Amino acid sequence: MEQHSGQMQEVLPVSGMYENWFLDYASYVILERAVPAVEDGLKPVQRRILHAMKEMDDGRYNKVANIIGQTMQYHPHGDASISDAIVNLGQKELLIDTQGNWGDIRTGDGAAAARYIEARLSKFALEVVFNPQTTEWQASYDGRKKEPVTLPVKFPLLLAQGVEGIAVGLSTRILPHNFCELIRASISLLKGKPIEIYPDFPTGGLLDVSDYRQGRKGGKVRVRARIEELDSKTLIIREIPYGTTTASLIESILKANEAGKIKIKKVVDNTAKDVEILIHLEPKTSPDITIGALYAFTDCEVSISPNACVIVGNKPQFLGVDEILKISTEQTVSLLRRELEIKRNELQEKLLYASLEKIFIENRIYRHIEECTTWEQVIQTIDDGISPYKAQFYRPITRDDIIALTEIKIKRISKYDAFKADELMRKLSEELAQTEHHLAHLIEFAIDYFKNLLAKYGKGRERKTEIRTFDTIAAVKVAAANEKLYINRKEGFIGFGLKKDEDAEYVCDCSDIDDIVVFLRNGTFKVVKIAEKVFVGKDILHAEVFNKDDERRTFNMLYLDGESGITYAKRFQIGGITRDKEYELTKGTPGSKVLYFTSNPNGEAELVTVTLTPGCKAKVKVFDYDFSDLAIKGRSAQGNILTRYPIKSVKLKMAGVSTLGGLDVYYDPIVGRLNTEQRGYLLGTFHGEDTILALYKDGTYEVTGYDLANRYEPNDVIKLYKLSKNTIVSAIYFDGENQQYYVKRFQIETSSLGKKFLFISDHPKSKLLAATADEQAQAKIRYVKADKQEETTICDLDLLAEVRGWKALGNRLPYTKIKSVEL
Repeated sequence: MEQHSGQMQEVLPVSGMYENWFLDYASYVILERAVPAVEDGLKPVQRRILHAMKEMDDGRYNKVANIIGQTMQYHPHGDASISDAIVNLGQKELLIDTQGNWGDIRTGDGAAAARYIEARLSKFALEVVFNPQTTEWQASYDGRKKEPVTLPVKFPLLLAQGVEGIAVGLSTRILPHNFCELIRASISLLKGKPIEIYPDFPTGGLLDVSDYRQGRKGGKVRVRARIEELDSKTLIIREIPYGTTTASLIESILKANEAGKIKIKKVVDNTAKDVEILIHLEPKTSPDITIGALYAFTDCEVSISPNACVIVGNKPQFLGVDEILKISTEQTVSLLRRELEIKRNELQEKLLYASLEKIFIENRIYRHIEECTTWEQVIQTIDDGISPYKAQFYRPITRDDIIALTEIKIKRISKYDAFKADELMRKLSEELAQTEHHLAHLIEFAIDYFKNLLAKYGKGRERKTEIRTFDTIAAVKVAAANEKLYINRKEGFIGFGLKKDEDAEYVCDCSDIDDIVVFLRNGTFKVVKIAEKVFVGKDILHAEVFNKDDERRTFNMLYLDGESGITYAKRFQIGGITRDKEYELTKGTPGSKVLYFTSNPNGEAELVTVTLTPGCKAKVKVFDYDFSDLAIKGRSAQGNILTRYPIKSVKLKMAGVSTLGGLDVYYDPIVGRLNTEQRGYLLGTFHGEDTILALYKDGTYEVTGYDLANRYEPNDVIKLYKLSKNTIVSAIYFDGENQQYYVKRFQIETSSLGKKFLFISDHPKSKLLAATADEQAQAKIRYVKADKQEETTICDLDLLAEVRGWKALGNRLPYTKIKSVEL
């Protein structure tokens, strides 16, 4: 107790109160606001909106402002949260039919004010979400109304819509999945088959689910915009990643351009009904490299981390999407069972009353009650009249049943039609038998229920997001060369801020995220991060951009060992390094120095002329040395002895050729990229000016170089080949103008790289059936004969057509309709 102003006041500790209050608050936010229930997949505000709309439903649209007012009878958090929630539901285009400007998730435009837009429940929602007979009810927050605890949803709504929510101490993020695929997966579960479900986004795009982990915490998906090459100077984005908008995407592209990560001229947003963002490239900018840079440095690729948390049994639980689907499917079966049991009970009651009515009227029991003087005598008389028939009923006859018979009007008795009554009872019996059959075969009934949903509502809900495996983009490989590298050999500085230095010299273009390898005259080297100005050591011999994944760059070097005076020759590759660590290329003895040094991107080995000092004892004072006689080893190798005499000079006599042999190039058809890691199929061994031939499904071909940065659309490519002077393309196609099938063979006569050429006719209905550059190719043709019978023949393509120009029509095939062609 404490005395204050002459009065005694009690001091109350708040620590325990705070602990209890905070737990209450956290529990409330988790259970009542942020996290959906697993039973219906809805947050409380969403559930209350749908319940309010059902109460208002008369088939017509209602102003959203009115729906908000109706919902406020159940939701104690104001109109703003209800408005946001109903717009979010409406934009998912599943449970609510909308009218007016509801905004656009692609552009980020918001919806119009609630007084201007209208909504009603969709037919799908009315069929799968509501059933008062199977709904558990509770009092609303003020006790004036009843609201559902959860809605009896007979569909995996939570996975179809997705959800995001932040509570106290936890959050949830369940990505939306495809409507049709969820139904098919539920059917597979009911059949006992394994399932795999993956997200599908309304914005489309490309999706890599290799680390999805069934939507559990710790997993992630990578989502990319769909970027296409409109021409050599323009890229077009037609679909954007989920969670971004056209405005935010363009902003990220402009920021990357300002930072020098990409080189573009301008971005034009032509989005209307469909997304269309045009990216105009700077002159001499590679579209393939720019696409990679857009994925690496902008929101054209985003990573999304799911975290599936739902309320199960009044507690939050972390589940996988497969478990959520299983719970939903089991609940659907349970609800269907309850509905069938209710229907069976209703049919039994209708059949019982129809039978009682028939007995009451046909046996004229109503006449026996005319002499009764009391109500109890009436009841007893009717009960005695129907007693002989009680055994045929499924339950005992109650007083209420008898009272119902007394309420039959004279008019109905006088117009009673026994034939119609029998027909009604027959239909009720058939319906009851069918219901009993469904209950006995509940799984089959549930499967038919899901199939019916798919047939009624599946059209137009096909997958929008294409699932692919993405390649890993190395940022340093696609970053634009936005800086220039300079070196000050004398002072020992490198960087992109040395342009005004009198002793600085330009080395090459680079990006601001590159690593630079620097070799010093004393036989040491180090790798450093590019910066405005970095000290690396005096007497710089050579500097260049360092690519740790380059397995072909080879360095040729002659060095003098300071202790023995012997000159060594060595060829080496750098291999793995630690940034900013100094490495020795000589023996490391004092006085050692490099006499000759070259960097060779493809393992070239040159011929040099070595001149010894005039005063040395060597008989031959001038001789040639060929580096191709020297094996390539690691950077720490000592090298071979060149001479024991002092050297006056070393000069290049003749440039060399690569000693590494050709480059084995593979094409990975999953990601559409070239590689040297043996992923996909081997195209061949490439040297110098060799090229690649790409055949496409639209009847075009393209000749490209073998740069590993090249990109090919996997869904469009038939096959890639190493192009040679003997390469012959064989193709079978349908000509839309002549309505005939043709076979043609041709050699590649065009020389333009990176340009597509159409080798079938340009009629809109022309279609390529098969194309190959394989030697001695055969085709298995399945065609329809005049009598409409199908037949198959195998043909040698080189016997069907001679080699002509790539624009030639080809030879006509003697078939009126070809079903398929297999090579």
